[in-house]
Amino acid sequence: MTSLTLLGSTGSIGTSTLDVVRHWPDRFDVYALVAGRNVALLARQIAEFRPKVAVVADHAALDELRIILSESGAYIPELAAGPLARIDAAKAPEAGIVMSSIVGVEGLEATYEAVRLGKRVGLANKEVLVTSGKLVIEAMRVSGAELIPVDSEHNGAHQSLRAGRRQEVTRLILTASGGPFRETPVSELAHVTPAQALKHPTWKMGQRITIDSATLMNKGFEVIEACWLFDLEPEEIEVVVHPQSKVHAMVEYNDGSVIAQVCTTDMRMPIQYALTYPERAAAPVPRLDWSQPARWTFDPPDFEKFPLLKLAYQAFETGGSATITLNASDEIAVEAFLAGEISFPGIAEVVSETLDRVPGRDPGSVREVLEIDRESREAARRVVAGARNLQNEPTVKA
Repeated sequence: MTSLTLLGSTGSIGTSTLDVVRHWPDRFDVYALVAGRNVALLARQIAEFRPKVAVVADHAALDELRIILSESGAYIPELAAGPLARIDAAKAPEAGIVMSSIVGVEGLEATYEAVRLGKRVGLANKEVLVTSGKLVIEAMRVSGAELIPVDSEHNGAHQSLRAGRRQEVTRLILTASGGPFRETPVSELAHVTPAQALKHPTWKMGQRITIDSATLMNKGFEVIEACWLFDLEPEEIEVVVHPQSKVHAMVEYNDGSVIAQVCTTDMRMPIQYALTYPERAAAPVPRLDWSQPARWTFDPPDFEKFPLLKLAYQAFETGGSATITLNASDEIAVEAFLAGEISFPGIAEVVSETLDRVPGRDPGSVREVLEIDRESREAARRVVAGARNLQNEPTVKA
């Protein structure tokens, strides 16, 4: 029996992970559930999976959880709150596998500590490698930790790379759905609304990642992650638009062979792969129906329409803290777009301007990463404020 610490248990990856655990009751159990403020769902998870530890974001959420558990007469585990409790849950010797699915840099410290201690980590948090790839990979090489990607594209790449040796790889191809504006003219993007941008054609996800998919920034983050995960250079990674979202990644080898990973759009498959690797166990997911005709298309991305994808390539090539600023400024810009403060193209403008404003440096610790992240967010907020003020200035008539 392998015990899990689940960082982000109430999110989409967390609930899907628990569904996999539910499918394998004799193989996995839960040591710790780490959530944010969705205490109602966490209380139901506690009642079903009976973890030893449950952690929430802050003491207000902790008090609310205690009340819910006491009134229901349910099983009450050890309860804690805050960043240090998250880290303790990830470091606990009882946790054989840590699933890292907390959105944002909030999950960075706990994930890094799990890697540093040599645990297997199922990685579904993009910010870990986007902001701290060098630190995390160095810690992994020292400790012998296993970092298994859960993101569908990187998981597909991980599977496809099993077909050959690293020195035989010539190219990794990551697929993108293209988002809701794949066929929208550039001239119309300034008029799109947050509601339109949140209508992802394939996946149901949180707001930020859905907007990042619409701008292709999400794919840019995946390029950065892939460089760290698979020891690749940016020029060895190509992005193609594949609206059907059935092929998740392809690896080209030096003999011209291309190995593709194909499956239904169900996150339980890559999650189970991360939990059971190197074994392939029967997953609780629907199978592709090969008796039905289907057409799969692949097109190059439009860098003029989606400049954030190019900015991501450039940030990785710049090195140092550029990718930290890239991630932080994007988060602030997406928030501003959703609040109606900037236009859809304004997201890329804010990110580009913030990258120009924040000086680059080489962080030597997670604490330094978080400090650069804070500085970058402040700089991005100033850029947004400037854009908002400019937008609100009255037009002077001649």
